[in-house]
Amino acid sequence: MTTTEFLVAFFVVAVALRFCSLFISKRNEARLRAEGAEEFGAGNSRVIAVLHVTLYAAALIEGLWRNAPVDTLTWLGVVLYTCSMFVLAYVIHELGNLWSVKLLLASGHTLKQSWLFRTVRHPNYYLNILPELLGVALVTKAWLALAILFPSYLFALFQRIKLEEQVMRQRFPQYQ
Repeated sequence: MTTTEFLVAFFVVAVALRFCSLFISKRNEARLRAEGAEEFGAGNSRVIAVLHVTLYAAALIEGLWRNAPVDTLTWLGVVLYTCSMFVLAYVIHELGNLWSVKLLLASGHTLKQSWLFRTVRHPNYYLNILPELLGVALVTKAWLALAILFPSYLFALFQRIKLEEQVMRQRFPQYQ
């Protein structure tokens, strides 16, 4: 398998997994909205979505442009990315119908307190999204994309976390 074939295959799988998660998110979002859920930080969600897609596209372009070799760093990226997808699957499983890529809270929303959510605050962000994007960058050797786009992504993500913390504290007194 050539480098180009490897990168294209990796991205086909990565994009397919992201589309699956978006399908689940959209389905849950529609149900949550029908039940009167309130969305917080809609503009921030759009910025994060655009940055996520842009980082993926830039990483693929840079990887193809560099003809990024398949080496130890590539496999480290694949492992990091794969682990992040397992975390995503677990988070989706744990949150069930409440999981969405948007910050939505329904009137009957309950606070999830499984071991993962008690142990790691915001596991979807810290154990899924950040390792996912770093894994993609390692696979493609996308140092420019990482240097240019990742700081903006981090800024938007930390704004999201700040807002989520505020919303959760207001809605759930036991959330500390």
